[in-house]
Amino acid sequence: MNKNSFFAKYGRPFICLVIVLVFFTMFIIRLVDWQLIQGDYYRDEVSTRANYVLTSDATRGEIVDVKGEVIAANTTNYTVVINKLYIGADTEINDVIVEMFDLLSHRNAKWIDELPIVMKAGGYEFTEGSEYELESLRQGYFLDLGVYSTAEEYLNAFAKRYDVEDMEDKTLQRNIISVRYNMELEGFSSTTPYTFAEHLSEDMVAIISETSQNKPYLDIVTTYDRVCLEGDLMPHLLGNTGPLTAEEYEENQDKGYAYNDIIGKYGIELAAEEYLKGQSGTKTVSKTADGTVVSVVDVEPAKPGNTVYLTIDNRLQRVANKSLAENIVAARQNGIDTSAQRGDKLNGEDCTAGAAVMLSVKDFSVLACASYPTFDLTRYSDGDYYSTLLEDKNLPLYDRALSGAFAPGSVVKPIVALAALEEGVVTEYTPIFCSQTYDYYPSNVVNCMYYHGSVDMNSALMQSCNYYFAELGRLLGIDTMYLYFEKVGLGEYTGVEVGESKGTLAGRDSYSWTPGNTVQASIGQSDNNFTPIQLATYCATIANDGVRYRTHLINKITSYDRSETVLHNDPSKPEVVETLSVNKYHLNVVQNSMRNVVASDYGTAYYSLSDYPVSVAAKTGTAENSGSDHCVFICYAPFEKPEVAIAVLLEHGAKGVYAMDVARDLLDAYFFPDEVEATTNATE
Repeated sequence: MNKNSFFAKYGRPFICLVIVLVFFTMFIIRLVDWQLIQGDYYRDEVSTRANYVLTSDATRGEIVDVKGEVIAANTTNYTVVINKLYIGADTEINDVIVEMFDLLSHRNAKWIDELPIVMKAGGYEFTEGSEYELESLRQGYFLDLGVYSTAEEYLNAFAKRYDVEDMEDKTLQRNIISVRYNMELEGFSSTTPYTFAEHLSEDMVAIISETSQNKPYLDIVTTYDRVCLEGDLMPHLLGNTGPLTAEEYEENQDKGYAYNDIIGKYGIELAAEEYLKGQSGTKTVSKTADGTVVSVVDVEPAKPGNTVYLTIDNRLQRVANKSLAENIVAARQNGIDTSAQRGDKLNGEDCTAGAAVMLSVKDFSVLACASYPTFDLTRYSDGDYYSTLLEDKNLPLYDRALSGAFAPGSVVKPIVALAALEEGVVTEYTPIFCSQTYDYYPSNVVNCMYYHGSVDMNSALMQSCNYYFAELGRLLGIDTMYLYFEKVGLGEYTGVEVGESKGTLAGRDSYSWTPGNTVQASIGQSDNNFTPIQLATYCATIANDGVRYRTHLINKITSYDRSETVLHNDPSKPEVVETLSVNKYHLNVVQNSMRNVVASDYGTAYYSLSDYPVSVAAKTGTAENSGSDHCVFICYAPFEKPEVAIAVLLEHGAKGVYAMDVARDLLDAYFFPDEVEATTNATE
């Protein structure tokens, strides 16, 4: 074999082998250098270094309505923070604080001052309402002081704690103490920077940015403040955010929350917290024992939270809010205007509150959910404003739509009728003679508004005959009756994502019961107390041929930029909660009778809705209680192919016409949006 043929056959493998041997030899030499020659140096270097992980807040996800119109978003806020990690051993923290005071004085910018002691006339005073904070201070965690210690004694103890007791400038001394005190409260450390000032102006940001180039312990951080664009649109549903309490931190620290993080407190902000929060960013920094930052080891950017789409239509919600407020005022004014004719009997002058809910029959999504009186969520954190809300006897913070449980009155009669048909206690044509006073149980006499004479199911529902339904209740018995109530969602959680009341179902939830109580329960009295959202769910179930879906407020959840869907409550695949397995004919009898409540000139809703362009099925209700009667109204439309169901309740509304007017306004906004918008624009 000649030389050329040898290299032609073995040349490439030989060259590859040589290259591998060279690299392997270099690697061995480097290991020897690291471990044997310079081993002591690197061991000392490692022993004097430490890694610190700094976190950066994620942008909270937005909350939008079903069409993507923003409800809750974020505004940019510039803050200046002090990073203890970058403060060397030769730098005193008090000197850094004084330096910050000097910087902020250029534009009279405010720093965070929460010390419960202020200077007054050359002396010191405790701030108003600081008793709880002072009590925690004197327990020995911060200071060992007596119950009757003066503000000056507190300051002197703080001065000693923070090494400023010899400072002649008492104002500066007090301010340094304030910052150091707050630093301790906030857990200021190498991994927890301290926010010195918030909401900085652009000029102030420029000044600090220029200064901080040579002072790595100062940093301008972009944060985001939660803002609600329409504070009174849906405050009870939306909820708010706030700093973690100590208890919340204990519950959530394993979920990636830092001590000073923001969390949803109630409403959607709380219900969708896991989606809205986002993921904090991290920066791992290596620092030597003498305080020198050596390098940034790793950076993991923050990930914004998801965007939550509600099922609420902002346009419908505005209509519900406006109409509810106007009709409550109208009901109250009517009571005032007619008071002279009635003597001591109330007829609406005490009407100050109510609720309205509109659902989609297709999937039981909440299209509008209003509670009145309401409040302004943008002012919720204002202490003075919040105090006025707490003191308001009309309870504006109380969510009547979801948490308010009220006697429903006659709106329960359709389900009582269906139960009676299904259980065979009557047929649709069985006559019952109404003599106006039902006294089968002398201790539970039921009075009817009119002397109806002989009525069957259709006429009894149209005219809301108490006598007829009291007899049905007696024949059914309470156990059978409340089982049907449960199936349509009365006295049951609807499934809505935010907090709601379960209400009270007569018989099932009652402490005691007699047969006579049953006749009261069958006309929506006794212990029956249901929420407006339960009444809307019940009405939608009747409209949906007995199939009850999960009532819900969240339509879908997407990525922050709305490009990717994370969760979707598909309207074409609603979650079935319960199915009324009843005879379709019996259900049609009840549905047709509800239609006649509006369509027949004997119907109790005839004068309000008989002329409505879309066919409506409904039931009116009046519930007795202390003060004026509550008025309740449920309806669905179109009758032939239902799309929406509505429940309206006016506390002490007395006259049902005002509840019906709220429902009519909502129907207008849904079926004739262009006409409603044109009318609204013309009156503005």
